[in-house]
Amino acid sequence: MARASWTTTGVFAGRGGVRTDEAGIVTGDLTLHTTWDGRLAHVAVQYSGTSAWFNVAGSPVPCSSAQASRQLHQAAVEAVRVGGGATVPRYDLYGARR
Repeated sequence: MARASWTTTGVFAGRGGVRTDEAGIVTGDLTLHTTWDGRLAHVAVQYSGTSAWFNVAGSPVPCSSAQASRQLHQAAVEAVRVGGGATVPRYDLYGARR
């Protein structure tokens, strides 16, 4: 099975932070991690320097390729930087934004 993952450290959440399933809104200096299992992209966030990961609201997302999941990861990083209770951007099975 195809697998890929990406991690971006030092992502400063914009005002209103990012919405997670487990911890509600998180803010500050964050690390964002996306894992693609060949079908779904799972996006998680943690406070930089800690060990606890939280699922970003809206994760997992259908992704048809490693390239689409890389694009999704970058879109998620940008959404976190904007803040406003950011969630995972939605993609269809072909990797195009909905």
